[in-house]
Amino acid sequence: MKVIVLGAGVVGVTSAYQLAKAGHEVTVVDRQEGPALETSFANAGEVSFGYCSPWAAPGIPMKAMKWLFMHHAPLILRPKMDTAMLSWMAQMLMNCTSERYAINKSRMLRIADYARVSLAEVRSETGVAYDERMQGTLQLFRTQQQLDASAKDVKALAADGVPYEVLDPAGCIRVEPALRHVREKIVGGLLTPKDETGDCFKFTNALALKAAELGVTFVYGTNIKALDVEGGTVRGVVTDRATLRADAVVIALGSYSPLLVKQFGIKLPVYPVKGYSLTIPIVDASRAPESTVMDETYKIAITRLGDRIRVGGMAEISGYTNDLGQKRRATLEHSVTDLFPGGDISKADFWSGLRPMTPDGTPVIGPTKVKGLFLNTGHGTLGWTMSCGSAKLISDLVGGRKPEIDATDLAVSRYA
Repeated sequence: MKVIVLGAGVVGVTSAYQLAKAGHEVTVVDRQEGPALETSFANAGEVSFGYCSPWAAPGIPMKAMKWLFMHHAPLILRPKMDTAMLSWMAQMLMNCTSERYAINKSRMLRIADYARVSLAEVRSETGVAYDERMQGTLQLFRTQQQLDASAKDVKALAADGVPYEVLDPAGCIRVEPALRHVREKIVGGLLTPKDETGDCFKFTNALALKAAELGVTFVYGTNIKALDVEGGTVRGVVTDRATLRADAVVIALGSYSPLLVKQFGIKLPVYPVKGYSLTIPIVDASRAPESTVMDETYKIAITRLGDRIRVGGMAEISGYTNDLGQKRRATLEHSVTDLFPGGDISKADFWSGLRPMTPDGTPVIGPTKVKGLFLNTGHGTLGWTMSCGSAKLISDLVGGRKPEIDATDLAVSRYA
């Protein structure tokens, strides 16, 4: 089959690679001049198979009200008269129940565990290198309340067979020795040892080269104008250069995916939630993290990537804006210097990206009511984590094969 993949971020490139492996003739279209130049460019670097939870959870509405008034707030809301924003927020609130949390968490862990195996396969068969480490994620609690609240995540991890370890302060320091300098600030932690880290930009670019070797054509610097649909079947993609014909189209455009399918009556509840990051050169390795430390207080991940530290996090609901607010930089700087003092933040690179969030936390992977049109989007903060598993799923679905894991509740039809 001729398949067009829209989007050359990590989800689009992994999808193209798996589709090419399956024998399809694949073309990737992206408006940027290369792979991973938007949301995949400088994300937090976590590959979080275990630290994988919906943002919509019991108690979140009350927490969100408090976060909005924190000096270093993990949540920033800039409300506007945007029906998509208001609808998305309303749906997210409806998912903040114990019942919905359990369902959504289980779905996410199912995809993430499949992605863990799939990433290992890709790494083995291609040999791509991306500053990868396999030393887990430490969710760090500064208060007893945070530690107690982690019980619901522990319960979900245990139910799905995901390895974990609840740690006291000494255990946290055993896993991350540099935390010995701030021992008094730690109450405990939750370690998910199967988690990994890595530079998503490096991975995506390396895999794009492997995909090209399999015959994938990459069309960069090209704006996507519309889908060519005739008689309820997709026929191709209209760009500012030409109309490209295809038997199937996979949309992996992140936050921009809903804009392309709206005209066909497909209500895709994916909305941009902006995140920020700093990339800091390591001055003293003994004061740097070994893997990823998730600062639960500020919802910020501090990750070791080779000779750099990537500090990423926050959730800003402000629409399709990509400005770099200095208050957000100050929050990132506060978290990393508070836990890992001694770095040179004056040399940090500051970045922001639009995460494509669904109201239930689970990505949208599967067919649509338009024949031949598929979605692989809405991964939120977990696009890097879930990319390889999502790619195998979409490749199987496009090719008419039965996926290796259940995908029936992942398609956009679950919102009907």
